Amino acid sequence: MKTVLIVDDLIDVRLSARIVLESHGFNCLEAQHPSAAMTCLEQNQIDLILLDMNFSQDTTSGQEGLAFLSKLQSLNYTIPVIVITAWAKIDLAVQAMQKGACDFIEKPWKNARLLEAVQGATIQTDSQQTTSTQSRFLAFSTQSKQLLEKAQRIAKTEANILITGENGTGKSLLAEYIHDESLRASHEMISVNMAAIPENLFESELFGHKKGAFTDAKENRTGRFTLANDSSLFLDEVGCLPIALQAKLLRVLESGEYEEVGCSTSKRSNARVISATNADLNKLIEQGEFRRDLLFRLNTLVIELPPLRERLDEIAAFAEHFIAKHMNKYGRTGVALSEQAHKKLKSYHWPGNMRELSHVLERAVIMADTNVIQAQDVQIQPGDETLLPLPLMTLEQAEKKLILNAIDHFDGNVVRAGEFLGLSKSAIYRRVDKFNIQVKD
Repeated sequence: MKTVLIVDDLIDVRLSARIVLESHGFNCLEAQHPSAAMTCLEQNQIDLILLDMNFSQDTTSGQEGLAFLSKLQSLNYTIPVIVITAWAKIDLAVQAMQKGACDFIEKPWKNARLLEAVQGATIQTDSQQTTSTQSRFLAFSTQSKQLLEKAQRIAKTEANILITGENGTGKSLLAEYIHDESLRASHEMISVNMAAIPENLFESELFGHKKGAFTDAKENRTGRFTLANDSSLFLDEVGCLPIALQAKLLRVLESGEYEEVGCSTSKRSNARVISATNADLNKLIEQGEFRRDLLFRLNTLVIELPPLRERLDEIAAFAEHFIAKHMNKYGRTGVALSEQAHKKLKSYHWPGNMRELSHVLERAVIMADTNVIQAQDVQIQPGDETLLPLPLMTLEQAEKKLILNAIDHFDGNVVRAGEFLGLSKSAIYRRVDKFNIQVKD
């Protein structure tokens, strides 16, 4: 049972929150002032704090709440905090987020919104604890460690960074690493996936909007550039940004100025932008779909992540890492790869890169009948592979290589290899004899 500490000077507010949360399985403790909350933290295991921002000093500034958040940071508490404030106090909410709060809700709240915020924060905390072994970009080879050292040096600057690479190579993890190594690490990195935003909501998502600015704008919304002030803003899949909005993004990068939708007053943000893309931005420029001047602002420093097929010397270490992660997730112990399973991993092209490797090993950890993952437990679909450049060879040499690869993939099962290659049983065995291929009995 998760324990929530409710910090508010009004007993009816604390009671209201307690009724909602305890009816949904949470245990609740109460404190009427931040000083009492600190005492409670010292004496109890707290999983989440619900924090009012104003107490005895005044009812509007929120300074007592901010001071409490600062003290939590100074004492290295990592407990998620949801602050209670009014949407009209956007600046206060932003300051709270920058001091470590994970969410903020309007007071008086709707019970559904309160419950959603608390459940979301506790689930996220559990997830972070479960996956803490993969919270950083993985680097095991000399080449990868050099890349990470480069990222660490870059992190200390204030320059904008562009991370390129195929889907699944770990661009978002590298962005998190850069932020954590930067001078802005005391603030939470703000992320936005550009590919997941409907085109008509891009401007609102990035810059925010005022209530009534358009039909569905039923309340004020804080944009990502506001939330990322003094922090890092990660723009994932930046190549998806519509050309019509690229000029506005360019303006923020050049001057720090922008306007919320429905507001004529300019705001400023000093967010450091880390962007990522799997697209060829130079090709998009040639096609008139991306601004060259915007690229120059985004790519002050560039880090290119290699695909997994170019990091095969790290496969064993990656596999060990992901198996440990998924054992922890599913309550298993002592799971390891067999030699044939490892060989199968190294022979695959990995079009989905690290993300695909993690998913394949997750299935293997779940489905393996014993603690040794066999080759058949590694469920890779050969037809999903993309073609690699082939060295110059004769058709006969190529045919032998294809047959050897297929037999190896199906763990020596000649008939299954033949079926995959479109050959009958007799046809595949004729070729095995022709090329003097040694197979298992």
